[in-house]
Amino acid sequence: MQTRVRALGHPVHQMLVVFPLGLFVTGTIFDLIHLISDNGTFAEVGFWMISAGLIGAVLAALTGFADWTSIPRDTRAKRVGALHGALNAAVLVLFLISWLVRLNNVNHAPSGGAFTLQVIAVALGGASAWLGGELVDRLGIGVHEDANPNAPSSLGGTGATRPATGRPRASHP
Repeated sequence: MQTRVRALGHPVHQMLVVFPLGLFVTGTIFDLIHLISDNGTFAEVGFWMISAGLIGAVLAALTGFADWTSIPRDTRAKRVGALHGALNAAVLVLFLISWLVRLNNVNHAPSGGAFTLQVIAVALGGASAWLGGELVDRLGIGVHEDANPNAPSSLGGTGATRPATGRPRASHP
């Protein structure tokens, strides 16, 4: 099932999610280093990583929601997608709270509580990422209908298309 929001033949949501996930995890790692070393530079870098992650998360959420609305009702995919979105919303809110708490701190340093929120959010993000993989890999959401090992390029390239079995399609006179 193809998604609604696409660019150059590919789902935009799947392209965008890697940025907030990577930025949130990296920001949390920098904050951990800050808490261990007490070096303010690490806190500052962690803060700005999370800042960029929040922007990316909003963009990923908008495209994800648009795609979710195209999933057929009363399906497992719709339920998994709703849980995936709810977990991601929780991740966004937890990182936003952590960000707001440290906004006026010296070097934007996280408190122990703000850091704990980030660790919880990263764990939730991991669970949500697994659900996203379930949507794509198991339930076929965001996968082109004609996907197969020899499908032509999404940029309009040509080539013999074969079904997933690897056998050539029957030619029609």
